[in-house]
Amino acid sequence: MKGVAALLLALLLWSCGGEPAARAVAQVPPERIGTAVFAGGCFWCTESDFEHVAGVIDAVSGYTGGRTANPTYETVSAGGTGHYEAVRVRFDTARTSYAALVRHFFRTVDPTDAGGQFCDRGESYRTAIFVAGDDQRRAAEAARAEADRVLGGRVVTPILPLGRFTPAEDYHQDYYRRHPIRYRYYRGRCGRDARLREVWGG
Repeated sequence: MKGVAALLLALLLWSCGGEPAARAVAQVPPERIGTAVFAGGCFWCTESDFEHVAGVIDAVSGYTGGRTANPTYETVSAGGTGHYEAVRVRFDTARTSYAALVRHFFRTVDPTDAGGQFCDRGESYRTAIFVAGDDQRRAAEAARAEADRVLGGRVVTPILPLGRFTPAEDYHQDYYRRHPIRYRYYRGRCGRDARLREVWGG
């Protein structure tokens, strides 16, 4: 029975995308794990964009920046909470840096759009960088200044102090992995990659 239970648990973790992340975290000493929080529009896409970066351990979709204590997808999407769809990224500081992740973030969003991202409009889909401490703020400001020079002074992405981050509902986590066909259809129809080519070239 114990063997069957262990097998069922392993299958559950695999199906939810949790086992690879747990294994990755276990392989990194705690003192080398850094955390960054970004809002880049749809958190499915932001999560995917970061989990493909070397040195990133995992990314969790969630909500931050708002006024309500227990945000949900329904309340945040309805507006009025002040929350952003955001992603908390954990990374191995021996393999990548916070500064590198901020630069990557800017290239995965349209930082000139104050009303949302791509086909997703409204306050919850705005871009933002949420910083914890002076070191992160300095790195974020440097990356924003660089993006602003490249884009002709049109960057509107704010840098905000990090407050409480609430993970999103389970069905939002690792959506791109668990529903690859639906995810690719959504991303394509939303025009995310086409707009990124317009903004950043390439």
